[in-house]
This record gives sequence, structure tokens and C-alpha cells, in this order.
Amino acid sequence: MKVTDADQQVLSVLRENARASTADIARRLKLSRTTVHSRIERLEREGVIQGYTVRVHDAAERGYIRAHIMITVLPKRAPSVAAALHAMPEVRALHSVSGPFDLVALGVAPSVEAMDELTDRIGAIDGVERTTSAIVLSAKFER
Repeated sequence: MKVTDADQQVLSVLRENARASTADIARRLKLSRTTVHSRIERLEREGVIQGYTVRVHDAAERGYIRAHIMITVLPKRAPSVAAALHAMPEVRALHSVSGPFDLVALGVAPSVEAMDELTDRIGAIDGVERTTSAIVLSAKFER
């Protein structure tokens, strides 16, 4: 998979708005529509673009609690822990990280009580040794 600088520019625009038309992307990047269309098709075909998603405006979830939940896992249990976390709709993202923790999950819940319950459920997963949470105060930007 070779991703060129021009491909990165197209991907950057799509990260901001996955519904942007090829004409809009072409105008913004000063490329032809045909060039943009063929780049997007190639990026999809090669698996660079694996799909498109929805980003929900903060106002739609106003009052929801977001937290980064750092998780320490028994090494041989990592796959089953990841599968259990994937099954929890409140867990919006899961990352494997280096350092004192093995995983960092982004949890979203409608209240502090619900977030507390979510972290308890995560801590009860077989193979999870410990969790530590950090409540997100604000998002400066997301791409």
C-alpha cells in the first residue's frame, strides 16, 4: 500500500467530512474530479479506506460523560478482553498502548453513575487486572 502526499490530502478532507463530494474535494485540493475519484477508488480497493463512519456532534450527546479507561490485562487474555470490550456499545474505541497499561478504551455514558457502572463491568472481565479512568473535560479537535 503506497499512500502518496496527494492521497494523504484526500484522506484528510474525507476525515473532516466523509460525505464530501468528489467535486468539493477536487475544488479544495485544486485537482480534477477524475483524479480525486480515481484516487478514492484506488484507496478503497487497496484497503487504505476501510469504510466510512458517522461523527456525532457534541451537542447531540451533551451531558454525556466521556472517559479514557486505561486497562491492565493478563497477557494471554488480551484477545478475549478485547472481544468483550468490543461487545460493549459504550466503548467507542479501543487502543493497544505501550507503558504501564495494555489498553486504553474510550467510554461514553449518559451519567457519572453509568460511567461508574461501565468501569465496574470492564474491571469484572476475566483477564482484566486493573483499570484507571480519566474523565474527558473537552475535546479540542477530532479528525
